[in-house]
Amino acid sequence: MAPVFLLYLVAARLVELVIARRDTARLMAAGAREVGAGHYPVMVALHASWLAALVLFGWDNEVRTGWLVAFAALQVLRVWILGTLGPRWTTRVIVTDTPLVRRGPFSVLNHPNYTLVVAEIVVAPMVLGLGWVAALWTVLNFWMLTHRIAVEDAAIRPGAGPT
Repeated sequence: MAPVFLLYLVAARLVELVIARRDTARLMAAGAREVGAGHYPVMVALHASWLAALVLFGWDNEVRTGWLVAFAALQVLRVWILGTLGPRWTTRVIVTDTPLVRRGPFSVLNHPNYTLVVAEIVVAPMVLGLGWVAALWTVLNFWMLTHRIAVEDAAIRPGAGPT
């Protein structure tokens, strides 16, 4: 069962990258601008290494049903976030002249996608019993998100932080 879970996880991330690339191209063609591009390769490396660790160390592991249910619940949140943002969803910090989205999960949280990512970085490894992967990449992701959120907040709310 672990290989099926891992294949889903990798396939879902690849599909997200395709959607993100498409949405980024459309937004940029419509006059949007990217900010904070310098940290993007580090973020990609962080997420790729997390996936690699899951595959390398979890391929033959037993799937923990309770954690799998929690992961499935997070996928519902993912669909809600992507559906709410529609063509504005991307993995980059893209700024437009349109108002911020304030409906759906964005009416409750400032950064619901980052909240989701934090939860997934913990929950997915726990599905495979890889607590050390959850702990290590949570620390690395905290470091990344501290910078990324400051960049994004500064871009969308002038005076909020560094760009």
